[in-house]
Amino acid sequence: MAKNLVIVESPAKAKTIARYLGSDYKVESSFGHIRDLPKKDLGVDIAKGFEPTYQISPDKQKVVDELKRSARGHTVWLASDEDREGEAIAWHICVALGLDPKKTNRIVFHEITKPAIEKAITEPRHVDMKLVDAQQSRRILDRLVGYELSPVLWKKIRAGLSAGRVQSVAVRLIVEREREIRDHKPEVDFNVTAVFDSGKAELPAELNKKLASLEKSKNFLEAASKAGYKVADIEQKPGSRSASAPFTTSTLQQEASRRLGFSVRQTMTLAQRLYEHGHITYMRTDSMHMSPLAVEAIKTYINKTYGAKYSQSRQYTTKDKNAQEAHEAIRPTHVDREIAGADDAQKKLYQLIWRRAVASQMPPAKLEITQVTIDISGRDEKFVSRGEVLVFDGFLKAYGGGKDDVILPKLEKGQSLELKSAVALETYSRAAPRYSEASLVRTLEQLGIGRPSTYAPTIGTIQDRGYVEKGDAAGQELEVHELKLERGKITDTTQTIMFGADRNKLLPTFLAEVVTDFLVKYFGEILDYDFTARAEAQFDEVEEGKLTWQEMLKEFYDKFHPLVEKSAKADRAEASQARELGKDPKTGKPIIARFGRYGPMLQMGETGDSKDKDVPKPAFAPMPADTTLESVTLEQALPMFSLPRELGKNEAGEVIITDIGRFGPYLKFGNKFVSIKDHDPLTITEKEAKQLIAANAKAKAEREIAIYGKVKILKGPYGPYVTNGKNNARIPKEQDPKKITEKEALAMLAEAAKNPKKKFGRRRFKSK
Repeated sequence: MAKNLVIVESPAKAKTIARYLGSDYKVESSFGHIRDLPKKDLGVDIAKGFEPTYQISPDKQKVVDELKRSARGHTVWLASDEDREGEAIAWHICVALGLDPKKTNRIVFHEITKPAIEKAITEPRHVDMKLVDAQQSRRILDRLVGYELSPVLWKKIRAGLSAGRVQSVAVRLIVEREREIRDHKPEVDFNVTAVFDSGKAELPAELNKKLASLEKSKNFLEAASKAGYKVADIEQKPGSRSASAPFTTSTLQQEASRRLGFSVRQTMTLAQRLYEHGHITYMRTDSMHMSPLAVEAIKTYINKTYGAKYSQSRQYTTKDKNAQEAHEAIRPTHVDREIAGADDAQKKLYQLIWRRAVASQMPPAKLEITQVTIDISGRDEKFVSRGEVLVFDGFLKAYGGGKDDVILPKLEKGQSLELKSAVALETYSRAAPRYSEASLVRTLEQLGIGRPSTYAPTIGTIQDRGYVEKGDAAGQELEVHELKLERGKITDTTQTIMFGADRNKLLPTFLAEVVTDFLVKYFGEILDYDFTARAEAQFDEVEEGKLTWQEMLKEFYDKFHPLVEKSAKADRAEASQARELGKDPKTGKPIIARFGRYGPMLQMGETGDSKDKDVPKPAFAPMPADTTLESVTLEQALPMFSLPRELGKNEAGEVIITDIGRFGPYLKFGNKFVSIKDHDPLTITEKEAKQLIAANAKAKAEREIAIYGKVKILKGPYGPYVTNGKNNARIPKEQDPKKITEKEALAMLAEAAKNPKKKFGRRRFKSK
């Protein structure tokens, strides 16, 4: 019978660890945190030195009761992750189970392998309260910010909004970058390229300076057509490319985004699964260090697989002196295992981690770089041609990413060249790029804001709350000149380019801009990048014992709370960026563009405080298409108050109206709606409306395979499925949906409810 109880935070981790321990050990999971601050109350007594009140989560009470029963008569071992969060979980388990943190065994390991687990059992310690205090200070500080700041946004901007110390700073970065792009005035210049005949082969080259205008480009090409060319200098030098360090959390998130297209949240979920099943070391880490055993194992693998010339063992130094969390880089636990993971996504991420770790112990790739400088007679400018040849692939053997060789023809200094053609292409300077998830992680890390474990939830939260959308930004069509010199003749043609377009980037919503402007004005110090980074440094000081968590919180709160009180005086109209466009010619009432519950909107008349029923309430209207609060004019706004429009009646005698809602323009008749995204509700005719309604009814009828009351069998984008309006269930490919009975449909829904993974599709959330 088991004499020992090992408690971890994850069921998958428990299952893996149980394989490595004998019958004397029983392994159970706490399923993450079992205690936290209350959801509905602040849970922090500020007057008593920020004393927190923790509660066992209602959904964890059963878990706690089972752990208490299991712990009776057993020696308890706490095996949660070795970071602040894991240490706090271990401490909360002690408190909830009535264990003494100073006496209860605490074991830690960076990888879930048999040697690591067995070694941890022989080297137990106790709960590190400095780590716990560092986690508590972060949790309480973030609770204070959220609990006091969010209600300010509810009162001044819109109900249901949220703010957070790191979340709001991340949104600010994205908003400010978008405004930089919006305000950017592109500079125009011309880039000149040429092709020369060396007598043996063609030689591509580029002018060493850009030309400022179309006129100067024409003048240059005219001079170039009459000039002579010779090789002024040939410079050959060795070059190299070194392997990068093994992954930390942030570099893994960035590289998985760049190479695999994974979101930060997806990367962390996949890495968690790989860790729990013993395939990789702990995935929340600031460290680039690898254990000597791992370095030696990789060396042996490289020598055996690629040969000794591909081996160069080394350790990497973590630049951040405050780096904490786990103390080893992310690497495979067994380098001989080249493929691991339960599905394709896990396998791809594992391969990336494996190659990076192996490549980090390999020598640099060696290059031969050639640069040829070409003189132009009578001109100061030079043409430059560059070649690059890979002499030794080094770490690229494992990691890939090598470029094709650019081999230049054999040339001699002073050799004459013949110009075959030259092209001057008009180019526009671009603003700083929009943030992707990966580049936002990199910027947050560079600024010292947040920690590796916070990036994924932060980026997920700002999207879930409607502050940021990940998508494509439309560009602007521009015509550019292309001057081409060939056979002594210059031709000028134009081509259309899409300037400023972006794919799969983080785009701020208007809500983000409104909230950011308000927070920067009234809470500028809290949203200051240096201030936020300083808070991270203070968490480190708490962990190191240089600062108590109560002192740290007091210093913060003494600055923060007065700002909350001051913000109460903020004008709501100002906060919602209300702008009066002019007066309605008919009523004389002001027309106001402002931010409302569902975004930018128009208002006719003032919103008064009077509750008198005889006082007319203001009228509201949607914003015209392709306008903003800053750009909309009175002339554009006035027609919007004619909505909703009555267009006529359908065959059932129901009035057909058209209007614009949260999700665009629509038709309504009775209690039914039809989207009309490609039509203008101000100009759509009754005939067009009826045609759209008929087409919608036809499409709906074709979509319905069978109807049994609330239960329906429908055609979906991914195939036929059963639905009752709340739950969906896939229909197997081999089954004919037309022959499914009501009883069979109900059975499918019941089975889907038991097995959520088999439910149809994914629930999609729309930002409010």
